Amino acid sequence: MKIEIISEKQIERRKFWIDELIRLSGDFGVDAEKVEDELDQEIKNNGIEALLGHLRLCGAIPEQYSHDSSEEKLYSKYTDVVIHEAYSYMGFNSLVLKERADVADVECVNKNYSFVADAKAFRLSRTAKNQKDFKVQAMDSWKHGKPYAMVVCPVYQLPSRTSQIYQQAGERSVCIGTYTHLAVLARYAEVTNKSKTMELVHEVFKSVEAMNLSKDASTYWQIVNRKMLDFDKRISAIWKEEKRASIESILISREEALGFLASERERIMRLSKSEAIKEVLKTSKIENKIKAIKSVSDNGLFGVS
Repeated sequence: MKIEIISEKQIERRKFWIDELIRLSGDFGVDAEKVEDELDQEIKNNGIEALLGHLRLCGAIPEQYSHDSSEEKLYSKYTDVVIHEAYSYMGFNSLVLKERADVADVECVNKNYSFVADAKAFRLSRTAKNQKDFKVQAMDSWKHGKPYAMVVCPVYQLPSRTSQIYQQAGERSVCIGTYTHLAVLARYAEVTNKSKTMELVHEVFKSVEAMNLSKDASTYWQIVNRKMLDFDKRISAIWKEEKRASIESILISREEALGFLASERERIMRLSKSEAIKEVLKTSKIENKIKAIKSVSDNGLFGVS
């Protein structure tokens, strides 16, 4: 398949940000603010073209980031900033929250309604996902008085047949959306105006709230997608392009991940025996485990009387 919708510039910008998050990683609080400032400035300078590039490609965590590393944690914050920028572009007053626990990461308000939102991203190599990975129930508890919540995921990682998350969405007024839907909404704000776009988002929230409870994926997406497509006939052309872009994003992300893993395999194959042993010891974290085991001692609680 030829890449036609996602531009070479957007792909190059993706590569830049993968390296930039590695460069920034260190002090999470400071780094998260730097990411927000840099991304905000980039979108101000380059407009919707830059925003669309991030929305189209940010759903895949780079394979070169180690699991639970500072880079991976910063990447999670980067995706929150991406959806914050998208909501701001639609006209919402949006804020990336700084708290680390028991709250959503993004808060949005306008004069008519408010909601919280959270961004999800996954490695292409991750096979097993369960309903807790999508945080639908958690998002409900993180509303803190707001009527709605939205969890934003890469469309190709969502369950396509049946899943508890779709029933939970209707039960708890938590909209499951995708980066592709946000791209459509951002582009719709360009061709109409922000008030119409925010009205459409409200209609989507209300449709999720009113839907009959079902675990069926097609039932959920038919309601959400039809609500958007029926809202304005101009959405159809945007929808078709972003649908194609979502397919292209899989190909681009796949190539990115396979390229890194191939180079990593070659690097490992070139290691000497002693280097290979050090590599295995490092990845198994044996020394850290030994240190933790040695630190365990009697805490005296049994002697309390």
